[in-house]
Amino acid sequence: MWIIWTFCYWIALVIFTILFSVVALFASFMDPNGNSAHQVARIWGKTLLLLSGVKVKLIGELNSIEPQKPYIFMANHQSAFDIFALLAGLPIPFRWLAKEELFKIPIFGPSMRRAGYIPINRANPRDAIKSINKAAQRIREGISVVVFPEGTRSEDGKLLPFKNGGFVIAIKSMALIVPTALIGTFEVKPRRSFWVHPRTVYISLGAPIETRGYKIRDKGELKNKVFSILSALLAEKQSEVTNNDALEKGHG
Repeated sequence: MWIIWTFCYWIALVIFTILFSVVALFASFMDPNGNSAHQVARIWGKTLLLLSGVKVKLIGELNSIEPQKPYIFMANHQSAFDIFALLAGLPIPFRWLAKEELFKIPIFGPSMRRAGYIPINRANPRDAIKSINKAAQRIREGISVVVFPEGTRSEDGKLLPFKNGGFVIAIKSMALIVPTALIGTFEVKPRRSFWVHPRTVYISLGAPIETRGYKIRDKGELKNKVFSILSALLAEKQSEVTNNDALEKGHG
């Protein structure tokens, strides 16, 4: 059955990425603030999950998230399905902080830019600083963002060392950081795998972390704090999910 889901995924990825990118691009001209384009992206993510046989459950500190506040969701990155899961599962609108190469893809890239997603050019320090300042300004204006602080997908599902950029943004914007543990997406589709294995994946939100009072020179301290909390959250929730999956299979 997973072979069928795999081919459904790849066919849907090509067709619906083009289709929804065009729709998002048009939506962005009617709604310059990018909210409509982001809603189109959410439908894209949900569609790809549906056609891959993947379900998403949101767990954790849900009552700590206030819709009117901007947050920086810092998530582990282990699969392409992280993108779809976060689009489908996060409870409030957000913008992506993404590598600049994605913005160069025809149709898809312009639709991302029009939606208000923020490119980061890590190869050019001057451009990276401009992007960091832009992201901080957007957050201060009330926009939440999602950051993968590892900077790339993990090869084995384990948490990689964090980059500094997201923490500089957090300190400059003084926004709350929400540790966001993605559990199960690696098992759906590891980084270099062609195959898709349907299952339920989980987004576990940790308690928001205060950034007020931190200075840029303190970014290492903040980075270590978030790394420690996210690591613990992943370990705890992975154990719970594994036990629940075993119970469900036993009852089945």
